[in-house]
Amino acid sequence: MCGRYTISKTTEEILERFNVLKEIFELTPNYNVAPSHMVPAVLSQTTEEKENVRVMQTIKWGLVPFWVRDTRSHKPFINTRVETVLEKPSFKSSLAKKRCIIPADGFYEWKTVEGKKQPIRIRLPGEELMGFAGLYDDWHSADGSVNIRTCAIITVPCNEAMAPIHSRMPAILTPEGEAAWLDPDTRDPKILAQYLEPYKGVIETFPVSTLVNSVKNNSKECTLEMANSS
Repeated sequence: MCGRYTISKTTEEILERFNVLKEIFELTPNYNVAPSHMVPAVLSQTTEEKENVRVMQTIKWGLVPFWVRDTRSHKPFINTRVETVLEKPSFKSSLAKKRCIIPADGFYEWKTVEGKKQPIRIRLPGEELMGFAGLYDDWHSADGSVNIRTCAIITVPCNEAMAPIHSRMPAILTPEGEAAWLDPDTRDPKILAQYLEPYKGVIETFPVSTLVNSVKNNSKECTLEMANSS
């Protein structure tokens, strides 16, 4: 799964990397993104001229599907497994029409070392930006007084580098995959599935401080490699 990640690049860097036309907010670095946080997401939007452009907005992390009757009794989906997304009818609408890219520059997992949970940071070389495949949905209360947009990160089986740490990892899209994922004309699950695979590029992994264990800690120190670690 993916329960924590980081997004510390500037707004300008993210807009350029994901070819975003516009955004409606200014980002602040988040070194310990956790479920229920408002997170930046890149979506496709159709203009009045019928052109598809990329926009960025903040969405609450923790998917509440439109069909949920009572949010108080529903546990939001932080992650959705690719196997579930492609097979379950409950995600059919979001997969067809409400796909997004969730920018990140790293994520965390916990590995058991000598009986203790050791947080591990996973990132691309140079801490380059990556795009997680995500789904979003809009939930409306029966009386129309509450309207919330939420999202989830799709996970896939781990790659070789992640195998010693965790059996799952976020679906990190390739540039080609990003284009297809945000293309509103692409709705065939079989076509989309080919982009939801274990990451084939190089990733770096290293232990970090247990500061990241608490969502109250949100500083660059959470991301730093532990000195003299084995």
